[in-house]
Amino acid sequence: MSQSITTEPLAVDAFAPYGEVLQVAGEPDKLINQGLCGRYHDLAGLDFIGDGARAGISIFRSQKRQLPYRLEMLERHPLGSQAFLPMTHQPFLVIAAPDDGGKPGRPRAFLTQPGQGINFARNVWHGVLTPLSDPGLFAVVDRIGDGDNLEEHWLDIPYDVISG
Repeated sequence: MSQSITTEPLAVDAFAPYGEVLQVAGEPDKLINQGLCGRYHDLAGLDFIGDGARAGISIFRSQKRQLPYRLEMLERHPLGSQAFLPMTHQPFLVIAAPDDGGKPGRPRAFLTQPGQGINFARNVWHGVLTPLSDPGLFAVVDRIGDGDNLEEHWLDIPYDVISG
């Protein structure tokens, strides 16, 4: 037995309860490098708590997945936000859910457009990294430091994520 959710396009307003969409939209905030580079400034808030916590940049290489996708587990990071910046120009699947009394509520599935990244806010339930093409290569900015910064919740009834 399973439930289903349908993908929707990743949009700033729809994703706002879970974090920020990282993308180039409109005119840059400022021009730098002799006017040859547009800077889209401060697109996400990095939020880390705990003594000695700091931002770190890692590279993740994840195996390609496909739709329909079976969602069986969600995770969250209570001590820090987590940003995913694709290193290819390919879409990926983003799953996020509200908190419902310490467990994930009904998840939503977003499909990115090429060039979009995301920043999950601290303590937001989300699916694992889910690239839909090879190579699944991402720069990830997240919390480095002591403390338990991972909570997993296995679903009693999984969801099948289908294309919208």
